[in-house]
Amino acid sequence: MNEDEQEKFQAAAFRRLLRHLDARRDVQNIDLMILAGFCRNCLADWYRDAAAEGGVVLDREAARQVVYGMPFADWKAAHQPDATPAQLAAFAAAQRRSHPAD
Repeated sequence: MNEDEQEKFQAAAFRRLLRHLDARRDVQNIDLMILAGFCRNCLADWYRDAAAEGGVVLDREAARQVVYGMPFADWKAAHQPDATPAQLAAFAAAQRRSHPAD
């Protein structure tokens, strides 16, 4: 596989991941962070970083709109309830596992 093909396939996989996440709006960002250590906002940050590496300046809101398919504030209002105490506790535990004290 050549580099152009690899980039084409990676882009297709990214688009498929975005469609999958869009279909699973019930999966909250905090749940993704607890289980996988990244969330939709991380994807948006990585997208913005990639754009910057390509010489394109993209602000955080524009990058999030690519990932969420709408302005982040709209998505959050419609699909992201406040984290529960159990989610917050699980997130804190996941953070401790990922970043143990030295």
